[in-house]
Amino acid sequence: MVLLIDANIILDVILKREPFYQDSKEIMIFCGEPDVEGCVALHTVTTIWYLLRKQTDQFKRDSLLDVCNLLSVVGTTHNKIVEAVNNTEFRDFEDCIQSKCAESAKADYIITRNVSDFSGSEIPAVMPHEFLKKYKNQLPSF
Repeated sequence: MVLLIDANIILDVILKREPFYQDSKEIMIFCGEPDVEGCVALHTVTTIWYLLRKQTDQFKRDSLLDVCNLLSVVGTTHNKIVEAVNNTEFRDFEDCIQSKCAESAKADYIITRNVSDFSGSEIPAVMPHEFLKKYKNQLPSF
């Protein structure tokens, strides 16, 4: 199973944002399972760096290294970017790029707290608690 993890899930864990922290943390743990490949879009890494701008440099570096050690960084192609530019179904261009990265990674799901932002995505977007409810018991070590 391949999961593309949206920035809000990663930030929930890094910043221990309540009430989202526990579900987001479980998603990240799930990504460490042998049969699961967790991915993060390349532009999400730079976005997280920017959003952590008030944190210390070392905190930002340590946090992003943890993310990169757990999740594969994925990108997309020139043609997919052009498709995103021409796509009028997405209100948010960044979310459209997330969707294109998920397609390139052959993701099964995009895990996000902003499911409605991905209504035009070919890859289904699900909330962390919905995903966990469905899949949590499928892995023996979870």
